[in-house]
Amino acid sequence: MTKPTEPAKRSRGGVYAAGVAGALAAVAALYVIAGPDGNIASAKSCSRTLEAASAVKPHAKGEVAAFIPASQPLDLDALVFKGPDGETVQMSDFGGKTVLLNLWATWCAPCRKEMPALDALEADMGGEDFEVVAVNLDRGGPEKPVAFLDEIGVTHLDLYQDSSNDVLKELRKVARATGLPTTILVSPEGCEVGTMYGPAEWASGEAKDLILAARNALGG
Repeated sequence: MTKPTEPAKRSRGGVYAAGVAGALAAVAALYVIAGPDGNIASAKSCSRTLEAASAVKPHAKGEVAAFIPASQPLDLDALVFKGPDGETVQMSDFGGKTVLLNLWATWCAPCRKEMPALDALEADMGGEDFEVVAVNLDRGGPEKPVAFLDEIGVTHLDLYQDSSNDVLKELRKVARATGLPTTILVSPEGCEVGTMYGPAEWASGEAKDLILAARNALGG
Protein backbone atom coordinates (compact mmCIF):
# COMPACT_ATOMS: atom_id res chain seq x y z
CA MET A 1 0.00 0.00 0.00
CA THR A 2 1.34 3.41 -0.94
CA LYS A 3 2.05 5.56 2.09
CA PRO A 4 1.22 9.28 1.86
CA THR A 5 4.67 10.12 3.19
CA GLU A 6 6.27 8.18 0.32
CA PRO A 7 4.39 9.17 -2.90
CA ALA A 8 4.32 6.51 -5.62
CA LYS A 9 4.72 9.08 -8.43
CA ARG A 10 1.92 7.69 -10.55
CA SER A 11 -1.60 8.75 -11.29
CA ARG A 12 -3.18 11.86 -10.83
CA GLY A 13 -4.16 14.56 -9.84
CA GLY A 14 -15.66 25.38 -13.24
CA VAL A 15 -16.58 27.57 -11.04
CA TYR A 16 -14.65 29.31 -8.38
CA ALA A 17 -15.43 31.96 -5.81
CA ALA A 18 -13.31 34.82 -4.60
CA GLY A 19 -12.05 34.72 -1.04
CA VAL A 20 -11.87 37.64 1.33
CA ALA A 21 -8.53 38.39 2.95
CA GLY A 22 -8.42 39.32 6.63
CA ALA A 23 -5.68 41.12 8.48
CA LEU A 24 -3.08 38.89 10.14
CA ALA A 25 -3.74 38.48 13.86
CA ALA A 26 -1.00 38.66 16.46
CA VAL A 27 -2.18 35.41 18.07
CA ALA A 28 -3.58 32.42 16.16
CA ALA A 29 -7.25 31.61 16.71
CA LEU A 30 -7.66 27.89 16.01
CA TYR A 31 -10.49 26.29 14.08
CA VAL A 32 -10.64 22.50 14.18
CA ILE A 33 -12.39 20.31 11.61
CA ALA A 34 -14.28 17.30 12.93
CA GLY A 35 -12.78 13.86 12.43
CA PRO A 36 -14.40 10.98 10.51
CA ASP A 37 -16.38 9.96 13.61
CA GLY A 38 -17.81 13.45 13.97
CA ASN A 39 -15.74 14.25 17.03
CA ILE A 40 -13.62 17.36 17.27
CA ALA A 41 -9.91 16.62 17.36
CA SER A 42 -7.80 17.91 20.22
CA ALA A 43 -7.01 21.57 19.70
CA LYS A 44 -3.38 22.38 19.01
CA SER A 45 -1.46 25.56 18.53
CA CYS A 46 -1.06 26.87 15.00
CA SER A 47 0.95 29.89 16.11
CA ARG A 48 4.05 28.72 14.22
CA THR A 49 1.98 28.40 11.08
CA LEU A 50 0.68 31.93 11.59
CA GLU A 51 4.29 33.13 11.47
CA ALA A 52 4.70 31.30 8.17
CA ALA A 53 1.52 32.93 6.85
CA SER A 54 3.02 36.31 7.66
CA ALA A 55 6.27 35.35 5.94
CA VAL A 56 4.54 34.37 2.67
CA LYS A 57 2.42 37.51 2.45
CA PRO A 58 5.02 39.51 0.43
CA HIS A 59 5.24 36.58 -2.00
CA ALA A 60 1.51 36.57 -2.82
CA LYS A 61 1.95 38.36 -6.13
CA GLY A 62 1.98 37.76 -9.86
CA GLU A 63 0.67 34.27 -10.66
CA VAL A 64 -0.27 33.71 -7.00
CA ALA A 65 -1.50 37.22 -6.18
CA ALA A 66 -4.87 35.78 -5.08
CA PHE A 67 -3.25 33.58 -2.40
CA ILE A 68 -4.68 34.57 1.00
CA PRO A 69 -2.38 34.02 4.01
CA ALA A 70 -4.31 32.61 6.96
CA SER A 71 -5.16 35.00 9.77
CA GLN A 72 -6.91 32.24 11.76
CA PRO A 73 -5.25 28.99 10.62
CA LEU A 74 -7.42 25.91 10.37
CA ASP A 75 -6.31 22.63 11.90
CA LEU A 76 -6.75 20.33 8.88
CA ASP A 77 -5.42 17.08 10.38
CA ALA A 78 -8.85 15.39 10.48
CA LEU A 79 -9.68 15.78 6.78
CA VAL A 80 -10.22 12.31 5.26
CA PHE A 81 -10.12 11.07 1.65
CA LYS A 82 -8.96 8.05 -0.36
CA GLY A 83 -5.35 7.36 -1.30
CA PRO A 84 -3.85 6.01 -4.55
CA ASP A 85 -4.71 2.42 -3.64
CA GLY A 86 -8.19 3.24 -2.35
CA GLU A 87 -7.07 3.23 1.27
CA THR A 88 -8.38 5.81 3.75
CA VAL A 89 -5.97 8.71 4.16
CA GLN A 90 -6.10 11.48 6.75
CA MET A 91 -4.23 14.77 6.49
CA SER A 92 -2.43 13.90 9.71
CA ASP A 93 -0.75 11.06 7.76
CA PHE A 94 1.30 13.72 5.97
CA GLY A 95 2.75 15.01 9.26
CA GLY A 96 6.26 16.37 8.76
CA LYS A 97 5.57 17.48 5.17
CA THR A 98 4.50 20.81 3.77
CA VAL A 99 1.51 19.96 1.55
CA LEU A 100 -0.20 21.83 -1.26
CA LEU A 101 -3.74 20.44 -0.98
CA ASN A 102 -5.67 20.94 -4.22
CA LEU A 103 -9.38 20.15 -4.68
CA TRP A 104 -10.39 19.53 -8.28
CA ALA A 105 -12.83 17.75 -10.60
CA THR A 106 -12.81 16.80 -14.26
CA TRP A 107 -15.96 18.88 -14.90
CA CYS A 108 -14.19 22.01 -13.60
CA ALA A 109 -12.54 23.79 -16.55
CA PRO A 110 -10.09 25.89 -14.45
CA CYS A 111 -9.09 22.72 -12.57
CA ARG A 112 -8.28 20.96 -15.83
CA LYS A 113 -6.24 23.93 -17.01
CA GLU A 114 -4.03 24.12 -13.90
CA MET A 115 -3.39 20.38 -13.50
CA PRO A 116 -0.25 20.29 -15.72
CA ALA A 117 1.27 23.07 -13.59
CA LEU A 118 0.56 21.14 -10.39
CA ASP A 119 2.17 18.07 -11.95
CA ALA A 120 5.23 20.14 -12.91
CA LEU A 121 5.43 21.58 -9.39
CA GLU A 122 5.41 18.07 -7.89
CA ALA A 123 8.08 16.98 -10.37
CA ASP A 124 10.29 19.92 -9.40
CA MET A 125 9.72 20.21 -5.63
CA GLY A 126 8.09 16.97 -4.49
CA GLY A 127 9.98 14.80 -2.02
CA GLU A 128 10.28 13.93 1.64
CA ASP A 129 9.49 17.49 2.76
CA PHE A 130 6.86 18.59 0.23
CA GLU A 131 4.01 17.05 -1.77
CA VAL A 132 1.23 18.25 -4.03
CA VAL A 133 -1.87 16.36 -2.87
CA ALA A 134 -4.51 16.76 -5.58
CA VAL A 135 -7.86 15.39 -4.33
CA ASN A 136 -10.34 14.62 -7.10
CA LEU A 137 -14.03 15.18 -6.25
CA ASP A 138 -15.71 13.41 -9.19
CA ARG A 139 -18.61 11.18 -8.23
CA GLY A 140 -18.10 7.47 -8.83
CA GLY A 141 -14.85 5.59 -9.21
CA PRO A 142 -11.39 6.67 -10.34
CA GLU A 143 -11.84 5.77 -14.00
CA LYS A 144 -12.78 9.24 -15.27
CA PRO A 145 -10.04 11.24 -13.46
CA VAL A 146 -7.44 8.59 -14.30
CA ALA A 147 -8.40 8.75 -17.98
CA PHE A 148 -8.24 12.55 -17.98
CA LEU A 149 -4.83 12.69 -16.31
CA ASP A 150 -3.46 10.00 -18.61
CA GLU A 151 -4.74 11.99 -21.57
CA ILE A 152 -2.91 15.18 -20.55
CA GLY A 153 0.28 13.38 -19.55
CA VAL A 154 0.25 13.83 -15.78
CA THR A 155 2.78 11.38 -14.31
CA HIS A 156 4.04 12.86 -11.04
CA LEU A 157 0.84 13.26 -9.02
CA ASP A 158 -0.75 10.45 -7.03
CA LEU A 159 -4.51 10.19 -7.42
CA TYR A 160 -6.29 11.07 -4.19
CA GLN A 161 -10.08 11.02 -4.33
CA ASP A 162 -13.18 11.98 -2.34
CA SER A 163 -16.26 10.96 -4.32
CA SER A 164 -18.42 11.75 -1.26
CA ASN A 165 -17.28 15.40 -1.39
CA ASP A 166 -17.02 15.34 2.43
CA VAL A 167 -13.73 17.28 2.29
CA LEU A 168 -15.47 20.08 0.39
CA LYS A 169 -18.41 20.04 2.81
CA GLU A 170 -16.17 20.20 5.88
CA LEU A 171 -14.17 23.10 4.46
CA ARG A 172 -17.32 24.98 3.47
CA LYS A 173 -18.48 24.81 7.09
CA VAL A 174 -15.49 26.96 8.03
CA ALA A 175 -15.75 29.34 5.05
CA ARG A 176 -13.17 27.59 2.86
CA ALA A 177 -13.53 25.83 -0.50
CA THR A 178 -16.48 27.89 -1.72
CA GLY A 179 -15.81 26.55 -5.23
CA LEU A 180 -13.31 24.66 -7.38
CA PRO A 181 -10.44 24.68 -7.68
CA THR A 182 -9.44 25.50 -4.12
CA THR A 183 -5.82 25.06 -3.04
CA ILE A 184 -4.58 25.18 0.57
CA LEU A 185 -0.95 25.31 1.64
CA VAL A 186 -0.66 23.16 4.76
CA SER A 187 2.19 23.19 7.28
CA PRO A 188 3.97 20.03 8.51
CA GLU A 189 1.88 20.43 11.69
CA GLY A 190 -1.32 20.15 9.65
CA CYS A 191 -2.29 23.81 9.89
CA GLU A 192 -3.44 26.10 7.07
CA VAL A 193 -0.75 28.55 5.91
CA GLY A 194 -3.05 30.11 3.34
CA THR A 195 -5.64 29.44 0.67
CA MET A 196 -6.06 30.13 -3.04
CA TYR A 197 -9.57 30.34 -4.51
CA GLY A 198 -9.47 29.67 -8.23
CA PRO A 199 -6.66 28.49 -10.52
CA ALA A 200 -3.01 29.51 -10.47
CA GLU A 201 0.14 28.83 -12.43
CA TRP A 202 1.65 26.64 -9.73
CA ALA A 203 4.81 25.86 -11.69
CA SER A 204 5.71 29.56 -11.89
CA GLY A 205 8.68 31.08 -10.09
CA GLU A 206 6.32 33.19 -7.99
CA ALA A 207 4.42 30.13 -6.76
CA LYS A 208 7.63 28.31 -5.93
CA ASP A 209 8.99 31.37 -4.09
CA LEU A 210 5.82 31.50 -1.99
CA ILE A 211 6.07 27.82 -1.08
CA LEU A 212 9.78 28.12 -0.28
CA ALA A 213 9.10 31.15 1.92
CA ALA A 214 6.60 29.09 3.90
CA ARG A 215 8.97 26.15 4.20
CA ASN A 216 11.82 28.37 5.35
CA ALA A 217 9.60 29.99 7.98
CA LEU A 218 8.53 26.55 9.17
CA GLY A 219 12.09 25.34 9.40
CA GLY A 220 11.92 22.99 6.40
